[in-house]
Amino acid sequence: MAFILPAAEQMQKILAQDYKGPVVMANLLKFKPDGGKEKYQQYYQATMDLMLGKAITRKVYRGEGLQPVIGDEEWDEIALYEYPSIQVFIEMGRDEEYQKILTLRTEALLDSRLFCTIPAE
Repeated sequence: MAFILPAAEQMQKILAQDYKGPVVMANLLKFKPDGGKEKYQQYYQATMDLMLGKAITRKVYRGEGLQPVIGDEEWDEIALYEYPSIQVFIEMGRDEEYQKILTLRTEALLDSRLFCTIPAE
């Protein structure tokens, strides 16, 4: 089963955590063949222009998947982005300008995973 966009119930669960500190979103991405990687690059650039300009997010790491070492899932790209809070992440998703470029992501991806992480004590 492929996953591209978050489900409403998952977003409700993340908000219910009531965590107030910074979060790092871990993205695992599988691109569609024949142009998915290029389409995602358009989405990435548009998102960075929008979000970095508003100081909403910070790129921690972005890299191409090479080879699984444990497990058998293969991902084309893995990226980590830091947000000041879960609420800021949610607000970004609701941003009207962001909504206009979100179709680029949907058109680019065959599958994805997105994990919300917090600093370990």
